[in-house]
Amino acid sequence: MLTGQYDYTIDDKGRLNFPAKFREEMGPIFTVTRWLDGCLVAFPQQEWNRLDELIAGKSLVKSRNLKRVLYASAAQVQPDKQGRILLPGHLRTHANLDKDVTIVGVGSYAEIWDTAAWRKLEQDIHDDDLAAAMEEMGL
Repeated sequence: MLTGQYDYTIDDKGRLNFPAKFREEMGPIFTVTRWLDGCLVAFPQQEWNRLDELIAGKSLVKSRNLKRVLYASAAQVQPDKQGRILLPGHLRTHANLDKDVTIVGVGSYAEIWDTAAWRKLEQDIHDDDLAAAMEEMGL
């Protein structure tokens, strides 16, 4: 399970160190694509395959925009010997990744955030929102 948050700096070539703890669970090659709230998402191969199966089970018409965004933006990445992944320019642009980056474990996948955007999101999430979500889940 991917948990915790890690702060890094993206270099001028678009390379980003990926946490060693996460690399073990992500596997040797994983998929990064656009995600909600202006961040990127990194899926281990088995989770990407599961998502693909879920989408394939939906109507072509209803799933077309989701497919367009997720698949057109997707990049398979492979950490180098230093544990860095190369993020394509279009993904860096989508998530406004210029320098400071925070990688967040979200259970079965990881999110990649501009650190300032992540800090703002953390401040904007209120206990009432969390309580409502927990109540909805029966916790």
